[in-house]
Amino acid sequence: MTILRSSSKLEPKDSEEADKNSEPLIPGLPDHIVELCLLRVPYPEQPLVRSVSSSWKRLITDPTFLVSKNALSLSLPYVFVSAFHKSTARIQWQALDPRSGRWFVLPPMPQCPPGFVCVSLPRRGKLFVLGGVGSDTECSTQSTVMYRSSTNQWSVLSPMLTPRSCFAAGSVNGKIITVAGGGTSSTGPITAVESYDPEGDTWTPVANMGTCLKRYDSAVIGNKMYVTEGWTWPVRFSPRGGVYDPDCDTWRDTSQAMREGWTGLSVVLGDRLFVISEYGDCPLKVYDPDCDTWRYVGGQKFPRGEMNKPLAVNGVEGKIYVVSFGLKVAIGKVCEVGNGDFKVEWEMVDGPEAFHDFSALNCQVLYG
Repeated sequence: MTILRSSSKLEPKDSEEADKNSEPLIPGLPDHIVELCLLRVPYPEQPLVRSVSSSWKRLITDPTFLVSKNALSLSLPYVFVSAFHKSTARIQWQALDPRSGRWFVLPPMPQCPPGFVCVSLPRRGKLFVLGGVGSDTECSTQSTVMYRSSTNQWSVLSPMLTPRSCFAAGSVNGKIITVAGGGTSSTGPITAVESYDPEGDTWTPVANMGTCLKRYDSAVIGNKMYVTEGWTWPVRFSPRGGVYDPDCDTWRDTSQAMREGWTGLSVVLGDRLFVISEYGDCPLKVYDPDCDTWRYVGGQKFPRGEMNKPLAVNGVEGKIYVVSFGLKVAIGKVCEVGNGDFKVEWEMVDGPEAFHDFSALNCQVLYG
């Protein structure tokens, strides 16, 4: 397999730059051998690789580098968590290597308003932080900020068309969909929906949701985005929700059974929607679309006694990652046992003492 390098696509303006870009990665070794070695460097150690030389930095930060790692099954998932640090009253991002239990602090975001929403493109190593409430104006913002695991840097992108906070967002077919939420003091709650193209850094309005919800949770299953307001305790009304089809640019109502069973934090594994319920001992259940019913997941119970709220959840490759206060992490390994039934086994990863007063706000999974 051919590993593409940045230098192979550059068009130097002078001979000096051409000579610089043509320098071997390691003198005396073929570049493709060095590239295969560097592809095996794990995400936490990549800052060291970038610091070795400009040619190594160009290679490892080129988008084709992560594509090659994915193609060779060398990329691994890491858990990225935003948390509120009580001692400093600031929001901080950190990443967990779930295999070693090691944490790594990310650079601070260029802007960090409360009420923001996160969404990621895991295989591309990109994390997006959207909207929020400006501290100076106390109004919703249009901000779009992206983190790339290959560069370990944040960048400010084109703003959303509509200021919003506390809304729903998800990635569908490689594009980011933002749904409704709170607007400015003059507009109030909004129903506008937008689609973001990461390749062109452009936002486009799409079909309006048509209704405002009390709060928002969302899940992308296949190529459709499901949005619900979930249960608000104590229960006074049946929750509302809708499903967006980007191929047809249309909204329709979700089934009543799906809405009423969506009673907690949601996570999608494969094409199945799982929910960690907010009541009792937080049982895990899965939605069966063929029967339009919810089923409880067998196996071990969620370690509720060790996990203090607030909780943040995400999942990938048959594993659910739940982060609690103090950045304790419960990793649930889910497997299907037949007839549409599932079971789960939980493993605990304690948070470092330095994170004892951190409250988890959001959890995303990126490959690196």
